[in-house]
Amino acid sequence: MLLLTASLALAADPVKDVAKDTLDIGVLKNSEVKVVQKMLYRKEGTLELGAALAVMPFDGYTIAPKLALSGTKHFSDTVAVELQLGGGYGLENAVYTELAGPTYGVAVEAYRYLAGAEVDVQYTLAYAKMNLGGKRVLHHDVYLLGGAGVTLEQSLLPPGDVGLSPTIPVGIGTRLFLSKTALMRLELRDSMLIQYRSQSDTWGFKQNVGIGLGISLLTGGTK
Repeated sequence: MLLLTASLALAADPVKDVAKDTLDIGVLKNSEVKVVQKMLYRKEGTLELGAALAVMPFDGYTIAPKLALSGTKHFSDTVAVELQLGGGYGLENAVYTELAGPTYGVAVEAYRYLAGAEVDVQYTLAYAKMNLGGKRVLHHDVYLLGGAGVTLEQSLLPPGDVGLSPTIPVGIGTRLFLSKTALMRLELRDSMLIQYRSQSDTWGFKQNVGIGLGISLLTGGTK
């Protein structure tokens, strides 16, 4: 009987110790639960080479399809520097055709996009994941850009004067990672021009706002 009593007493001691060391934290709210995971797709140290098709549909008198080639050096997962070379051809839209037609006969001093070269700094705001129907998880980031460059444009009026304009590009974009070496990019870019208009001998401000979709390959860095 004494042995049984001693055994029960020894068995109870660990339970008391556990109860003594237990910390009651109460009920956690959803806002208090945070999970931080490692990034699956890293950009630090990589060189990103890409090509994109874009369109600039918001000009008052033209619409311009555009092909852009880019090289982006990622110094970290948040900061990168990019060189983008673009080429296209601004087509007269319905508004310009109507104004220049026989009904109105207005000579509009408008310019069409031909080419451009821009260098910009990109800052990644966020890296995130999205769930597609519970079947696939897609990793993506969101970035801002700003920089400087030059744009080549041509007057729509004869004799079709061509001029270079200093340009300030700003924009926002997202990268959708297809693999550790391939990604898709969607970008909204506003190239703001300070433009000399030779036929009227005036300076003007113009915005070439374009939407582009492209594919890029990542080389180097830590996979």
